[in-house]
Amino acid sequence: MAQQVVSKAVGLLENKKIVITGVLTDASLAYAVAELALAEGADIVLTGAGRSLSLTQRTARKLGSDTPLEVLEFDVTVPEHGLAVRAHLADKWGRVDGVLHSIGFAPQSCLGDDFLAAEWDDVSVALHISTYSLKALAEAFVPLMSAGGAFVGLDFDNRQAWPAYNWMGVAKSALQSVNRYLARQLGASGIRSNLVAAGPIKTMAAKSIPGFALFEDTWDERAPLGWDVQDRVPVARACVALLSDWFPATTGEIVHVDGGYHAVGA
Repeated sequence: MAQQVVSKAVGLLENKKIVITGVLTDASLAYAVAELALAEGADIVLTGAGRSLSLTQRTARKLGSDTPLEVLEFDVTVPEHGLAVRAHLADKWGRVDGVLHSIGFAPQSCLGDDFLAAEWDDVSVALHISTYSLKALAEAFVPLMSAGGAFVGLDFDNRQAWPAYNWMGVAKSALQSVNRYLARQLGASGIRSNLVAAGPIKTMAAKSIPGFALFEDTWDERAPLGWDVQDRVPVARACVALLSDWFPATTGEIVHVDGGYHAVGA
């Protein structure tokens, strides 16, 4: 049975100003991070884009207390959105302490059984939204991190080729590289950039991946610690910890939260 996201709060994010992308429904990994961040004392805003914006706005009503969380429009493929969100948060908060990157999309041709089927036009969409978006978030929010801060991205380890994951796997490999280069550049400003490589979790995004059931069927058996595809808590806790001050000397890292699956062979 999945654990409750909020247990005993210890104030890891007390007074932190956190931007969280990627909340679509209350089954989203980003939702679990937002819920725990609130419990740990953070002030947060959500971002959404396109046709999913209204979905994020509806889901935001389930978070917080009497007042729904603010949802800002931020399509990562539109530079003007980043400028507008930065200006708004400069007025609202004066700073940003942390950002969760939970953004990914690939056209259907980029997923499935045929890796060679995808044309560049579709691949470029996958890379723009799933990979370059981390750089877009950095452009938007680094100017508000004069006192340091943290970027944390949700990842899926792509050191191996996975069934059906195809070009989204390539995008994740590129995301890991972007993370390292951001860590290199931003470290002098006290800004960390890390990824959390999560095991498979049943989310709306997962449903769009052909063959996702293969992961569900094998992951729990192979992971040394076991794995519950319904339980978002371990991933949320890792993200919140990396957004906090508890990892002040960790950057450019990929933290695996997958029950240990990545560490073992057949």
